[in-house]
Amino acid sequence: MSPWPISRALLHKILEDRVTDRFVAQLVWERLGYQGNDDSEEIWRVGPETPSEWSEKFPRSPEVIIERKASVHLTRSIPTQYKQILKEYLNFQGYKVTELFPRRVRRATVVNWLLYWLFSSGQKLPDKGPLPKLYEPPANPAIGHPGDPLVRH
Repeated sequence: MSPWPISRALLHKILEDRVTDRFVAQLVWERLGYQGNDDSEEIWRVGPETPSEWSEKFPRSPEVIIERKASVHLTRSIPTQYKQILKEYLNFQGYKVTELFPRRVRRATVVNWLLYWLFSSGQKLPDKGPLPKLYEPPANPAIGHPGDPLVRH
């Protein structure tokens, strides 16, 4: 299965909370080499391409949005020289204080990591690309979209 293509438009939709947390997590999983049978599978397993620093700590797909441990590991895996690319390439200035919820902050971490992954693998960031089903931002940003797992702090 080839990874879902990353574009500037997709990254903005993630930051705007217009796609599900599960979709966002799967973007990371497929780039880390985790494998699932299909898109509906909740848990993905380590694949032959999964880096050992991930497979040893997370033998099953790391819940980068709903679990703090996985989100922290993702943050720490971004080299220092890539820590500001979210601001540089997407002009993202962060969330307002009233928008600060763990799942939203973790989405920003995922977008930063996806940019790091893209650039470190020698790829460019296209402006446009395919988009998954888009949703309105959730009424309760602490909980997320219908069907998203609940965030564990």
